[in-house]
Amino acid sequence: MIRTRFAPSPTGRLHLGHAYAAKVARDLARSDSGEFLLRFEDIDTTRVREEFYQGIEEDLRWLGLEWDGVPLRQTARLAAYDAALKTLEQRGVLYPCFCTRREIDSEIARMAGAPHGPEGPLYPGTCKRLPLSERAAKLAGGLPFSWRLDAESAAAATGPLSFLDLLHGIQEVDPGLLGDVILARKDIGTSYHLAVVVDDAYQQITHVTRGEDLLASTHVHRLLQTLLGFPEPAYLHHRVLTDETGKRLAKRHDSLSIRVLREGGVSVEDVMARLAD
Repeated sequence: MIRTRFAPSPTGRLHLGHAYAAKVARDLARSDSGEFLLRFEDIDTTRVREEFYQGIEEDLRWLGLEWDGVPLRQTARLAAYDAALKTLEQRGVLYPCFCTRREIDSEIARMAGAPHGPEGPLYPGTCKRLPLSERAAKLAGGLPFSWRLDAESAAAATGPLSFLDLLHGIQEVDPGLLGDVILARKDIGTSYHLAVVVDDAYQQITHVTRGEDLLASTHVHRLLQTLLGFPEPAYLHHRVLTDETGKRLAKRHDSLSIRVLREGGVSVEDVMARLAD
């Protein structure tokens, strides 16, 4: 049985791009009489508002995109993320990073030929190269730090990996595509990458559907799934809806929010027609 999920962040109302992502996940699940789950990615609590949880559910119901079961909130799962982080630490694939954003930008600017990925410059590995004595001193001094994935060590531990994309076929994993990503931020103790992998396994998601703009993240997620002993889902990286300038729709496009369209008299049928492939 296929089980999919739609995982919005309750930091604003749904727009057409969100609706399309939800529809893709719902349609894939229903094609196999499967389950379509709703998950709230709400770990960034500084931007989350209770009204947005309710608004997202209201918009989905109006669109006819009903989900199965009770929506999951990631803020209720922090202990699970911490346990996964400890497993990765024990496997020797993490290191503490004490760098500030300004220090990272300065180091990248100083380097000739700084490594780049699809999302821009990669972390230059400053704290990975710290002598163990200096690292221990910083930890003992209580200096705030984040946990980064050592992509090189992770790749050595997992060996070659791949994943199935339903639109593009088998994809070989490039462990260093996004560099040494942060798995636990200084402020919240987790990250998108870690939380989504842990929750997909917890909810037994068989097919991960999301925008093609997140394709690079899947390379990291396959590493984490293997390191944590989680099942491997199939993937479907769908097209991303854009505005008239070709930019990806975002929450700043309030004129295209589902609420504004609904209150402006646009029918469900008209909205769903705009989402048709």
